[in-house]
Amino acid sequence: MESLQDKYSPKAVCFGCGPANPDGLHIKSRPEGDRLVADWRPWPQHKAFADITNGGIIATLLDCHGNMTAAYFLMKARGLETPPGTVTAELTVRFLKPSPLKKELHLSAWCTGIEGDRVRVEGSLEVDGVKTVSMSGLYVAVKEGHPGFHKWE
Repeated sequence: MESLQDKYSPKAVCFGCGPANPDGLHIKSRPEGDRLVADWRPWPQHKAFADITNGGIIATLLDCHGNMTAAYFLMKARGLETPPGTVTAELTVRFLKPSPLKKELHLSAWCTGIEGDRVRVEGSLEVDGVKTVSMSGLYVAVKEGHPGFHKWE
């Protein structure tokens, strides 16, 4: 299945989710029931220590995946053909256990509420079925003139 990033933003250069960023993480979010999921494998340079994935990389993965979740569910709620430009207003990341560097990371995020242009998202990162990180975020659809308005184009 084609990722939402490849479908809606093939020219985006965001470090976390931009398909056109040659040095980026290239998250590939896809709908699965009432949530978006993505599977991602860290690279050796994403090491924090020992064989553990860097927390900043994990936060970036969850933020970008959460942002696409917000944009996707707002698009669906409003009956739009493409996702609106959304930006992060708040992000909380809770590291529950170390996330191994040499394993696939499974991201999952879901919309917990939409109020006007504001979308609340919850999410998690799992490794081999064990939750290692949780997140919550608030994402906001921005208006024309904001630098993030055309982010998906």
